[in-house]
Parts: sequence; C-alpha cells; structure tokens
Amino acid sequence: MTTPTDPPLLDIRNLSVRLGEGAASPALIENINLRIRAGETVGLVGESGSGKTTLGMSLMRLLPPLLDRGLSGQIHYDGDDIVQMDRAELTRLRGGEISMILQDPMASLNPIFTIGNQLKEGLRLHATASGSLEDRAIAALESVRIPSPEARLQNHPHQMSGGMRQRVVGAISLTRAPRLLVADEPTTSLDVTIQYQFLELLKDLQKRAGMAMLFITHDFGVVAKMCDRVAVMYAGQIVEEGPVREIFRRPRHWYTRALLDSVPTLDQALDRLPTIPGSPPSVANRPQGCRFHPRCANAQAKCMQMPPMAELAPAHDVRCWFPLQEQRGAA
Repeated sequence: MTTPTDPPLLDIRNLSVRLGEGAASPALIENINLRIRAGETVGLVGESGSGKTTLGMSLMRLLPPLLDRGLSGQIHYDGDDIVQMDRAELTRLRGGEISMILQDPMASLNPIFTIGNQLKEGLRLHATASGSLEDRAIAALESVRIPSPEARLQNHPHQMSGGMRQRVVGAISLTRAPRLLVADEPTTSLDVTIQYQFLELLKDLQKRAGMAMLFITHDFGVVAKMCDRVAVMYAGQIVEEGPVREIFRRPRHWYTRALLDSVPTLDQALDRLPTIPGSPPSVANRPQGCRFHPRCANAQAKCMQMPPMAELAPAHDVRCWFPLQEQRGAA
C-alpha cells in the first residue's frame, strides 16, 4: 500500500494544453498539478468538457498536432519528462510503460482484423516474453476472463458484445504489463451488471500487477469503488484533490459539494434531485477569477480573483477563497 511519503511514479507539474502556441491562446487545461504513486488509483471527475480526457491523452502525448504544440509544463514519469521525449522514447513509453483504455472499445479495435491479429500485434512488441504468440494471446484473453479464448481469437470485434470488446481492449492494454494505466470512462457504454464485472476485473488485475491507475469518470459511485484519491476538475482546472473518504465526507469546494449532492441515494425521498444552475463555460469564454463563481451559491467579490490551490487538511487541497467548513449532512 502506498503512503503520501512514497515518491510518485507520475508527477504532473503546471501542465497546460492550449489551442496553439503562446500564453494568449485559450487553454483546454491549465496549471494542472497531480501526483500518482505506484499501485495507487487516482480518480479524475468532472462534467463533460472539463478537460479530463485532454489530461489523460496528454500523459501519452496522443493529442492532435495543434494541441501538442500548445502543451507546456512537465509530466515526470519515473524521473523522465514526457513533454521533452522524442518519437522513439514515446514509442517505448506507449503500451510498454503506460497504456490507455478508451470509453468506446470500437475506437480502439480495428473492425477489419480479428481479435487474434490485434492481440498478437501488441504481443510482438513484447520481445522479452517466452512462448508462442498464439499461446500468449490465449493467455491474455484468459487473464480478462473471456470464455473459450481459442475460439474468440478468430472473432472480429462486431461479433462480440460491448462488455466482451472492452475486456479485449483491456487485454491488449495490459499485454506488456504497464506500470500506469489511464482508463478513460471505460464503463460508460456498459450496462450495470457488466460494468461491475469489468471494474472487479480491473481491480484484480491491478492488484496482481501492482500498477498505478488514473481512472477518468463522471460517476462518483465508481470513484468510491475504485479509487484511493480523487481530483475534481472544472473548466480546465483541478479545483479539489484529496483522499476519497475525506472528499466524500467533507468536500471543501462548492462545486464538489454540488456534484455530490446531485448523486441520488437510497435514503433520500426527493421529488427532484438538486442541480447546479447554469452551464460550464466554453473554452473561449471562461470567467475572470474563480471559474465556478458564476454558478456558485457562495460567490463573493473576491471570487473575481483567481484563488490559489491551498492545503486545508493533510493531502487535501482546494482552490477556493471561501471553502466549505461543515461536513456533508451536518445541520
């Protein structure tokens, strides 16, 4: 088990992604600071358009050319800065050290080739492993609990269910035993039962491999099940970060509290769930100062200035001039 004193495997410092070069260009994400330790799972939550996927793609330098040119800051992975890596170094990193699972498995799988062809392509890059490609491909499918793996190697993606395709993507992502897995809403397209099975599978694989994970989601239920820590994003910034239990029990940012209050619970009898008024700002029209203040129930004049990220409790940081004080459910 990792502790806050363990050195980070991934250390993101002042990371920004802009729509082109230069500080005047609009930023999709801005001044991101985040650490992930070996074996740790960090959740990344926020509304659509908050910058979660942009951050995930940045870690592997898989951004479109325009955005890659607008990348600044540092992404230290095991001591090396990914932002400064050349093409050869990135090729070694992707799939070998860091892998990614996308929310739509069909975006990762080629519809023309069989599952076996696509698995073996990834396995060919793992030259240190022993055994035939066929045996290793079968073992990879077995590791993600796909029944009749020998027969499934002959299937094309469209011949498999959504849950089965997502397991195949997981098998491909894990063939080279990555030390860090970026999972970008991997259960969004799955029904509840298959979602639970896939999450259990990921937890088991993580425990066996000891890998770290950045789990991108909009579902706090998934965060509670999967994550050790959670970072909350709004309009391109991390506004709160801390241990999952601490964030759930005592959120300090008004946006985090509003998100948690909008999650239905079995012990509440409400005609309507609470909602957050207004809409998130567009990239080109973000407000001055605190990004959330136009929608915040506690906005004050000082909120027109950008608040710094401040530590309010051990390993619990928040970007707010007037953070919440009471626990959730307190009178």
